Amino acid sequence: MVSKWQCPGLMVTFWNRAVLDLLRSLTVYQQIVADLRDGVRLPGLGLPRAARLPVLAALYADLNWPILFVTDRADRALLYLDELAFWASSADRLYFPEPTPLFYEQAAWGSTTRRDRLLALTKFAVYHIPGVSGLAQPAIWIAPVRALMARTLPRRDFLKHCRVLRLGQQYQLETLKRSWVSIGYELTETVLEPGQFAHRGGILDIWPPGEQLPVRLDFFGDGIETLRRFDPATQRTVQSLDQVLVTPAREFLPGRAEELNLSLQNVDEFFLPLLHPQPASLLEYLPQQSLVVIDDLDHVQLLAMEVEEQAVKLRHESIREGIIPDDFPVPYLTFSELIDQLGRNNWVEFGRFSAPELSSLASAFSPGPRFGGRLKVLMEYIRQRCEAGDLVRVVSRQSSRLKELWSDQSCGANVRLPEFLDGTLSEGWELKLDDDRCVCLLTDSEIFGWERPKPRQLHRPAVEAPETSFADLRSGDWVVHIDYGIGRFVGLVNRVLDGVTREFLCIEYEDGDQLYVPIHQVDRLSRYIGPEDSPPTATRLGTAEWANTKQRVREAVQEVARELLELYARRQIAQGFAFSKDTIWQQELEASFPYVETSDQLKAIAEVNAIWKVRARWIACYAVM
Repeated sequence: MVSKWQCPGLMVTFWNRAVLDLLRSLTVYQQIVADLRDGVRLPGLGLPRAARLPVLAALYADLNWPILFVTDRADRALLYLDELAFWASSADRLYFPEPTPLFYEQAAWGSTTRRDRLLALTKFAVYHIPGVSGLAQPAIWIAPVRALMARTLPRRDFLKHCRVLRLGQQYQLETLKRSWVSIGYELTETVLEPGQFAHRGGILDIWPPGEQLPVRLDFFGDGIETLRRFDPATQRTVQSLDQVLVTPAREFLPGRAEELNLSLQNVDEFFLPLLHPQPASLLEYLPQQSLVVIDDLDHVQLLAMEVEEQAVKLRHESIREGIIPDDFPVPYLTFSELIDQLGRNNWVEFGRFSAPELSSLASAFSPGPRFGGRLKVLMEYIRQRCEAGDLVRVVSRQSSRLKELWSDQSCGANVRLPEFLDGTLSEGWELKLDDDRCVCLLTDSEIFGWERPKPRQLHRPAVEAPETSFADLRSGDWVVHIDYGIGRFVGLVNRVLDGVTREFLCIEYEDGDQLYVPIHQVDRLSRYIGPEDSPPTATRLGTAEWANTKQRVREAVQEVARELLELYARRQIAQGFAFSKDTIWQQELEASFPYVETSDQLKAIAEVNAIWKVRARWIACYAVM
């Protein structure tokens, strides 16, 4: 999730690398890296909040381990996730969300929440599955503490039900289907989202939660002949594969209900403690070489205790109302249980709850001065720091204006000039290097007193099946088949081919002839669009009538195309009016907007700007005509 102010291009990458290299050159920082590699746990570094993400990015670059960054609240986790894109643009940054309902609240988890959590379990499980290559690069996961408290499928059960399917291996389709249902997959007509699978003849489609796209298994007999990823909207192949890892599709195993003789209706995550009594969290999945970073241990502990207190009250209410029995298992891990699990991993605390005084690395950081919009004072400060040999970096939404103001300053010939970058960070800092120089990072917070725009959590667009646009077709509607012409839609029918029942769309043509279109070929159909008062004439199958009609339309379209080419040729030689480019004042006004626009808002802004350009072309067109 990257906001519009973050520019993950080459300039930002080079700039960040230079700053992080200076941080990594500090002796106190190198000692921290050495301690972590030796398995030493580091409580209470006492880092200022603004310095935590660059230190996190530096540790990621040096250790090359997967990192789990634990915060107190979900909104703070999302803010860190957004801002981390500035410091570690090349890293795989992911969010491990907390469950949508409260503990003991019997409500459905959101599909996005379920998928993001399973994605984390899958990526960490890869490190423990023999014969499966590890990830191309480790990821940085950011999670609120409530997400870790929520119980999940124990690692042993998760790994036991993972299966690697390879080309040429022999499987019985029905056995595969039953096993997929038992680990949480849903059988559907068409695969549209993770956790679903479909069966058509000798083809099995499945979408494991750890895959970006669904996978199609084409069988010849009982052997897998081809494996390929495909686009669920177009059904077209995207990539051929040699193997695919199929993991559980839920954080519980529905098949366990049958094994335990539990008669549960509508089994979901609410019943996870009953199906899997052993408490487990994401910490159990971390590989041996990984790092857990705690933001502020005192804040994390305080929120965890508040969650526990709320859960206890809700438990008493649920028991009193008869929703759960008295002996219903606890659906979360307490803070003490999390600490016990944390003791098995390498970890470091960025706050200072666990240490009486600041660390040497924290002492190297200090807050930057505040200018409150006094730009002349700012420029004088930058000039003095540059002449003193310090490195000044300015990250601002008004970077172009500040750079223009700096151009009016005069400095010595050997002075290292400041660098201005368009972007947004929460706060800046000053970092004292071993050679007594300083790296000065200034942001809009120090310069203007602005707060950083709050990020928006982007939702994945829902995948639509090819037949979605025809879901509202009614019997008697006119449709057009690209190969056979105009006919009436009769309805959906089932036909048996090669012993397999399949669904077709029935189209009726002239003289009562009927055409059966397979459901996966509905993209060949379109609605008939024409005058409402004069219905069309159905095409006669088995004749050249439709081919002749298409030929006449093709010739008419070519004629219109020739006319358009002539019109655009006249426009090209006509003298139009060129509107001026956006002024610096307009850019500053846009940059001062204190929120992050939605994708729809950005689209509307771009369309409005495009209208003015089109208007200039129409002026030229009218002049020609």
